[in-house]
Amino acid sequence: MRISRILLAASLFVAIGLSADAQDRTVDVRFPAGATGTSISDSVSGRDAVLYRIGAEAGQTMSVAMTANNAATYFNIYEPGRGLGDEALVIGEFTDPMNAWVGTLPASGEYTVAVFLYRAAARRGESSSYTLDLSVTGAMAPSVQADYADGLEGGPDFFEVAVSGGGQLNMRSAPSAGAAVVTQLRNGQGVRNLGCRMSEGRRWCQIATLADPGAQGWAAGEFLIEGTGQASAPAATPVASGGGGGETRVQFAAGTSGAELRGTLAPGESHRYLLNARDGQNLYTRVAPDGGPISYQIFNPDRSFLLEQISSDREYRGQLWQSGDHVIEVINRTGAPSGYSVIIGIE
Repeated sequence: MRISRILLAASLFVAIGLSADAQDRTVDVRFPAGATGTSISDSVSGRDAVLYRIGAEAGQTMSVAMTANNAATYFNIYEPGRGLGDEALVIGEFTDPMNAWVGTLPASGEYTVAVFLYRAAARRGESSSYTLDLSVTGAMAPSVQADYADGLEGGPDFFEVAVSGGGQLNMRSAPSAGAAVVTQLRNGQGVRNLGCRMSEGRRWCQIATLADPGAQGWAAGEFLIEGTGQASAPAATPVASGGGGGETRVQFAAGTSGAELRGTLAPGESHRYLLNARDGQNLYTRVAPDGGPISYQIFNPDRSFLLEQISSDREYRGQLWQSGDHVIEVINRTGAPSGYSVIIGIE
């Protein structure tokens, strides 16, 4: 029976997904924050196939059920590292009931659920509208088990943030799109890889920033590529003109070693404070907004990070390791104007 199933699956995809004129479509499945499943309404036509990719871990339970308005519509499920033309883990035509399956997953990684029309219907150019219900339940094991192809256990020592359009990447307190944001990472920023897991249908990686003190949390794996471990980011972000934008050189009053300065920032605006200090001195920085938290970051004289961007909820104390102009940049990433004070001290 197993051999006949393999042969049937192979013959199906010679006729559809593997044909020269097929235009297969790939969809990355994402569950809503905190959810264990989702329902997808879609359609398929002719020899094309729709490939749904969903992340899960060994030992978890996957459920796949499909209803369609064309009885010639089926699905196959492939283990991580396999796809059309390979042996299927599940053939929807042979499940009982047909096109409905619940089972324990053998490996950790990204599974593919392929939806297609049976060969004769595909050859006639028929179409089908369907609803696909997908879920992954069961707790993750304490460590990654049977890591087949996605490198959850290993992978590079360092990642680099890669966000299309050069935006920011949220680092969250847990592997969930609904978890609290710890900080935001800039495009190109280097982070340390602490290991990845599958949650809400996608890969999440636990990471740590490279500055000291740094931040630790979770980020969606599709926005991380292999990095070099360099803490430096591209040269400092251009400062917005007008309003509170610009820069101020910090001067301490005679006989003092600290200063408090005030400012106001429009949404998306930043202001920089230049402070000349020496290697070995200790820097103290605290940002106190008038309303909700805003952000700040600190650059060394060579414009590498001394402190990567964090929330104003946290103060900074640390020893300097370069001499020259250090830059403390206060940033308003909220949607409303914000007044603030910044306290800067040197010992």
